[in-house]
Amino acid sequence: MSLLKAYICRRFMSTIFSSEYLKSYKATFSLAYPVVLSQLGHIMVGVVDTAMVGQIGTIEQAAVALSNSLYTLVLVFGLGVSYGVTPLVAAADSSKDIGLNSELLKHGIVINTILGILLFALLFCISPVLNLFDQKKEVVDLAIPFLNVMMLGMIPLCVFSGFKQFTEGLSFTGIAMIITIGANLLNILLNYLMIFGHWGFPEMGLMGSCWASFISRVIMAIAMFVYVYYNKHFRKYRAGFSFKNISRELTKKILNIGVPSGLQWVFEVGAFAFAVIMIGWISPKAQAAHQVALSIAATTYMMASGLSAAASVRVGNQAGLHNREGVRIAGFSAFIMVLAFMGICALCFILFKDSMPVIFNNDTEVISIASGLLVIAAFFQLSDGVQVVGLGALRGVKDVTLPTIITLIAYWGIGLPMSYVFAFKMGLGVNGVWYGLSLGLMIAAISLFFRFNYVSRNI
Repeated sequence: MSLLKAYICRRFMSTIFSSEYLKSYKATFSLAYPVVLSQLGHIMVGVVDTAMVGQIGTIEQAAVALSNSLYTLVLVFGLGVSYGVTPLVAAADSSKDIGLNSELLKHGIVINTILGILLFALLFCISPVLNLFDQKKEVVDLAIPFLNVMMLGMIPLCVFSGFKQFTEGLSFTGIAMIITIGANLLNILLNYLMIFGHWGFPEMGLMGSCWASFISRVIMAIAMFVYVYYNKHFRKYRAGFSFKNISRELTKKILNIGVPSGLQWVFEVGAFAFAVIMIGWISPKAQAAHQVALSIAATTYMMASGLSAAASVRVGNQAGLHNREGVRIAGFSAFIMVLAFMGICALCFILFKDSMPVIFNNDTEVISIASGLLVIAAFFQLSDGVQVVGLGALRGVKDVTLPTIITLIAYWGIGLPMSYVFAFKMGLGVNGVWYGLSLGLMIAAISLFFRFNYVSRNI
């Protein structure tokens, strides 16, 4: 038996360090690191808001947590729908089909702009629903106006994402990273000026934070448009470009990938968002601690989602070439990379569990609760990384329906119900909520890994 184990171990090590896999790691990393920084930029807006608002007070930080529970849900759906363009662009690029990619650019912009407007209108109308979740009145009164302004920023963000996913499908990932980093630096500066009233700006408190985020996202959209419109690499896609002829068939093809991709994110992030509601039944301090720990965990998640986006592009390229072995190497190399990365993150969570929360809040009770949650987060890092890369790799081969069902069952059929049982029936409180979410992540990760293995074998 020991000889068999040794043989399997040697075969495994020789495979993951073979020349094919080493090339794949390099190609995936080259695509992924700009996407990682760009994806990180989206979540860093909320992280910066949480950290700076935490200097005002715990009630304000709880208000950010409550509003973000709905806002993030809509944000990831919008980003997910824009992902419908990327594998189609990657496959068309492999076939050198310039005409199709020109149409995909046009349709992607139209779909994302309309989507941004619809999402803003939807959440603006339903934001008063926060009053129905038995939350503290002082928290809700601050959360609703904050949420409405944050949602206004969905329109420029969706426009930005429409251009971004097109360029990333063509493997141009660097510019979105640069624009996102620049916008986040601007957001930090504007937060400092508008929350606290420096350099002659009015002291707007909590509302200054959301207006700072809105302004930075408008700049992002304008910058991305200017880059795509004037860059010589994209000039060939402007020939015959017109918004007059919108194809129902191509729109449907994009949405058939994009909508399930958006729902996949909604089911996971929505589970964490609803957890905010459950934790609000415990106390505002538990809610603030949840937001602190979630902001830190979401940072590593968005980094892993960058690897997921790179896997989607690389798998899509190989699928466009009808290269089954290439599809499998592109997908499995991304799994290996995310396991290594999230393992390091898990170790950091454990080592720095007491110092990380101090950045976001100075209340000793909030820090103590958040520190315990980071230990739980450390244990679900691997599952979180595997499931998000699994979704990206499967999106590359246009397999989105069953993965969407898997995420729905894992998070809403198992994770959230168990969170309620652990927290309120077994008396584990906020930690119990996170135990249930961890269980959902583990089930999703295992299911999606084996789904990719099955689909890639049968291409």
